[in-house]
Amino acid sequence: MNVRYRVELSQAERDELTAMLGGGKHAARKLKRAQILLAADAGSCDAEIVRTVRVSLSSVGRTKRRFVEGNLERALSEEPRPGAERKLTGKEEALLVATACAKPPADRKRWTLTLLADTIVKLTDHDSLSGETVRHVDGEYVARMEDVLDLYAEAPDPVRPLVCFDETPVQLIGEVRQPIPAEPGQRERYDYEYRRNGTVNLFVTFDPHRGWRNVKVTDRRADVDYAHCMRELVDIHYPDAACIRVVQDNLSIHTAGALYQAFAPAEARRILRRLEFHYTPKHASWLNMVECEISVLQRQCLGRRIDDPKRLRNEIAAWQRPRNKTRQRIKWMFTTDKARAKLRRAYPTTSKESKPL
Repeated sequence: MNVRYRVELSQAERDELTAMLGGGKHAARKLKRAQILLAADAGSCDAEIVRTVRVSLSSVGRTKRRFVEGNLERALSEEPRPGAERKLTGKEEALLVATACAKPPADRKRWTLTLLADTIVKLTDHDSLSGETVRHVDGEYVARMEDVLDLYAEAPDPVRPLVCFDETPVQLIGEVRQPIPAEPGQRERYDYEYRRNGTVNLFVTFDPHRGWRNVKVTDRRADVDYAHCMRELVDIHYPDAACIRVVQDNLSIHTAGALYQAFAPAEARRILRRLEFHYTPKHASWLNMVECEISVLQRQCLGRRIDDPKRLRNEIAAWQRPRNKTRQRIKWMFTTDKARAKLRRAYPTTSKESKPL
């Protein structure tokens, strides 16, 4: 059954799209998507949009879906196109198949995806890295990467706990028509059309050593909201810690200055004395372990229609509670040694040390 996506723009979004169409330099595809969204918001059906904007029916459906399930920026942006460069060469694929068919290591009963990936890294030559990877890897990238990886490798220290911090937007998806509850012999039935009820933000904190996570739902993602998360980290979640080491990416609000925007100078300094920030490299937020936890949250909890913030908080709490109780952890396999082996050709070349006079 095809899903219908109802586009309802806010006035700010309408103004932004109208201004985009009114002038400036934008890609033709981006302008087409703007026209699709404005026409859908005005009540035009898909067939009419196809005729007036002169796009395919699939383009209309894809743009509306990306807006409803994501946001305006995602609806206007490019998607990876079919035929993109493959992750594995034919030789590497053959090696993967041969490895999976062979006997597992002596201490394992069977192959797992993680074990296969680790084995392939050791068996393959990584001389050919993508130009995009090489372009971003420099001395600053390596320094930050190895700093984060060394933190992950350290033994747990209750006095100086390690937490990973990040945020993610969530679309609130509402029903257009009331679903029909399940009955004996009949599954729950719901309409295939739904609407976007706005967005909220999730601030996610994850302690990889304790197997503890905390998700905070906020109306927005601003420096003041970030500052309050840091104060809660210091005063509520880790009141006895001498120093909390926070791994985070390079988002503009992830700064010490955000605390001075939210609190008086004395209060901001009090909080910052208990915090130590460690930043992932630019273009490498995947090195933040909390990204894995957010992925689990999206798969297990957020992949369905949730229409209001109160219900979202209840659903997240129900997901979070048992994971914290059982102290679910992440088995992090990427280490500094593996980084030096896998990215050795991308590491900056060191110049020869000058001889003393």
